[in-house]
Amino acid sequence: MRILGIDYGDARVGVAVSDLLGITSQGVKTVKNTGGKKLYSELAEIIKEYKPEEIVIGMPKNMDGTEGFRADATYEFAERLKEIYDGKIEFVDERLTTMGAAQFLNATNTRGSKRKDVIDTVSACLILDTYMQRKNNS
Repeated sequence: MRILGIDYGDARVGVAVSDLLGITSQGVKTVKNTGGKKLYSELAEIIKEYKPEEIVIGMPKNMDGTEGFRADATYEFAERLKEIYDGKIEFVDERLTTMGAAQFLNATNTRGSKRKDVIDTVSACLILDTYMQRKNNS
């Protein structure tokens, strides 16, 4: 059973996928968010290729746990995603995932334009890993 992890952002959308056992994640790609059909067309291709049974989307929350204005955009994205995907969609708290991704990229000495290209994909992996750990421990 594959699970797709998504880090939704205004400029870029990071995508990761689980292994068939739902234990590990791997980055798929970062898709530029041009705000139109192109984003959903690229996501539809990824969904077609990996055939996930679930999609997990990172939910941006404030440090106090409340949902801010970015949460509304994420819910809207999820609603539009339902037009191309009819499976289960879950949300996972993504607080500190971008910071965790930055720490990982620092540790691997990833710099410059390459860093910008992969940080959202790494964040999607962290979102997916968080979800799988929670699911496997329940």
